[in-house]
Amino acid sequence: MSDLAQPAVRESRLAELRSERVSALSFLRKHVPSNRLAWQPLVLALGAIAAVAYADHLVVSLSLVYLNTLPLTIGAIFLRKEISYGLIVACILFHYFFHCFDSPRNIDLGLRIFHDLSALLCLTFVVYVIQRYIERQDALVKTVQQQRDDLLKEVELAAQVQRLFLPSGKPAIAGLEIAGMMHPARGVAGDYYDYFPIDVHTTQIVIADVAGKGIPAALLMSATAAALRFEANHDRSMLQQVERLNTGILSVSEADRFVTLLVAEVDAQKQKLRYINCGHNSALLFRAKTGALSLMNSSCPPIGLSPDEKCELTSEDLMTGDVLVFYTDGVTEAENPLGEEFGMERLSAMVRRGSSLSAEDLMLSISGRGLRPQGRTRTRVMFSGTDTKCTQSCRNCDSPIRYFRNCSSS
Repeated sequence: MSDLAQPAVRESRLAELRSERVSALSFLRKHVPSNRLAWQPLVLALGAIAAVAYADHLVVSLSLVYLNTLPLTIGAIFLRKEISYGLIVACILFHYFFHCFDSPRNIDLGLRIFHDLSALLCLTFVVYVIQRYIERQDALVKTVQQQRDDLLKEVELAAQVQRLFLPSGKPAIAGLEIAGMMHPARGVAGDYYDYFPIDVHTTQIVIADVAGKGIPAALLMSATAAALRFEANHDRSMLQQVERLNTGILSVSEADRFVTLLVAEVDAQKQKLRYINCGHNSALLFRAKTGALSLMNSSCPPIGLSPDEKCELTSEDLMTGDVLVFYTDGVTEAENPLGEEFGMERLSAMVRRGSSLSAEDLMLSISGRGLRPQGRTRTRVMFSGTDTKCTQSCRNCDSPIRYFRNCSSS
């Protein structure tokens, strides 16, 4: 073992010894929260036992020793096992201590011994039963916590696998600036985005949102991402891709599961945009020359709802400075601390104000508005153009946002 590792090991051992020493000095059970007044249950139990013994000394007509059941129950619930059984001994000691001051009574010695032994056995049985019940409860809590921790680890592993489907590099296409971000409301989510190079001048952009939340949505998202990557590797038109994807998703998903999808192709050389919107949120297309903002509306139902998916391919001309923003409903439905939704109007206003920003800066300006996701994953995608040299950037976070900058030297 190296010299650097030995001090760390010594510190670890010292910490364990301190923990064992504190545990040995503690009055409370292991799973009972402790504070500066951790001795209170013991003091209250001893005080109650002494009070019962004194009352039994004053009352001659009947025995009150069985009233010790209440303080012993409190001790069994809050105090360590050794201390709980020690309180039974305290009951007997207090009982005989106060009876030393009794006036002489004509009580048979054998009867008195039988009475005391029966009381001792009864109190011991009560403490034993409560201790067993508490131990089972502690074991159940420990099992539930272990299962929860295992589930959280599995969810984190699933989230890591899901992030592998998100783009990890930049599209090597001159004239395009892209930035993406995803903020999942949970460890895993049903949002997805990606981009695939078609040729040296063209890239395909995809953003999708699976209906539902949690693990089921994430599983369907993974299937969708795998199918999209498979289709992207084949020379097919976007209409053929959407048709085949609809058939595949329909065959593996339930009736209430579907996927909204927006797939687009951007040709940086011809400055052309072609897209198909399958029930997804309308993307924003800002025209830098006129300042107009148009919506890329849906032309067909979401993927996985119907076997007869009839979609339309739409084309748009792009110019220098144009901005294109893709997003999911987690962006527009996010709320501020006052409970107000971000909404389309605010998003449109931010796109207009930030149209001159870089892809990364516009993405960060939208994601940094102090919004609460309201249980939804937030995803955005943006594109824009400028007449200066563009830098390409892509950021992988937890919600798909894409920003495209159609940069041109002309």
